[in-house]
Amino acid sequence: MTAALSTRLTKQLGIAHPIISAPMALAAGGALAAAVTRAGGLGLIGGGYGNSDWIRTQFEAAGAERVGVGFITWSVQRSPGVVAEALALNPVAVMLSFGDPAAFADQIKDAGATLICQCQNLNHVEQAVRAGADIIVAQGSEAGGHGAFRGTLSLVPEVADFLSTRSPETLLVAAGGIADGRALAASLLLGADGVLMGTRLWASSEAVVHPRHHETIVASNGDDTIRTSTPDIARGLDWPAEFTARIRRNAFTERWHGDEQSLAANTAVEGPRYSAAFADGDPDNAGVFFGEAAGLIHSIEPAGSIIERVIAEAVAVLRSGASYLR
Repeated sequence: MTAALSTRLTKQLGIAHPIISAPMALAAGGALAAAVTRAGGLGLIGGGYGNSDWIRTQFEAAGAERVGVGFITWSVQRSPGVVAEALALNPVAVMLSFGDPAAFADQIKDAGATLICQCQNLNHVEQAVRAGADIIVAQGSEAGGHGAFRGTLSLVPEVADFLSTRSPETLLVAAGGIADGRALAASLLLGADGVLMGTRLWASSEAVVHPRHHETIVASNGDDTIRTSTPDIARGLDWPAEFTARIRRNAFTERWHGDEQSLAANTAVEGPRYSAAFADGDPDNAGVFFGEAAGLIHSIEPAGSIIERVIAEAVAVLRSGASYLR
């Protein structure tokens, strides 16, 4: 039986392990969320840009498991009814990322769901606290997919200090580069109540990820990623300038990173090419959305096995830490 770690997060969410799965757009479906919940964490379905049919289908795939959902805030502000539709499916929690959560905070909390706000800097944290966030996710730049520029190692304790003074009842979760028990243990010591895992669970058998993309992460390391706006330009997504995507370096990024104006001027041609390459799982001509933790991932495994190993590793690390004391 896997050893347990008891934190404020496990107590508040009623889960066995202080791990939440990231609601990765298109990749975090109901099967992955359910698997994480069954393993003792909390699984979140990726609501992404607000596709109602996708969200409904993935909640059905999760069955009776307790799961939540996450949204890209600036995007669902353009179709706010999607949040109400998701709340009707009784998510345990709703995570808002990349935008001021105030527009949806009361609605989420009134529905009885836990409000999780992902933040990339202290200004975001202040917004989330004002909105009444139950849980703050401090996301470092190491994370796959969209994020900003602060590193996890300094951001997490800074947010912990901020919350201890300004909002001590608000829980803190660390994100960005967390793929094994060492990172979970370190996050707890930095002041977090748990972790949000994305890339490591993106590389799970339940994730909605093309097999060729899975093959690519196993063959990659953290140096193989880049922060860039090129996939958003190709897809015609109007992301705020402060956020870029961390994806694998490939022929697509070599061609267009640094020449974004030319890409924007040619989206009529390059957009369909990108979409076709992504659908085909082409790892060279479309974005492959994983983070710097790639170098710690050597196989594609069931999410439950990943969770169990991460917890066992973290317990071992925390126990061995006593050896440093005299």
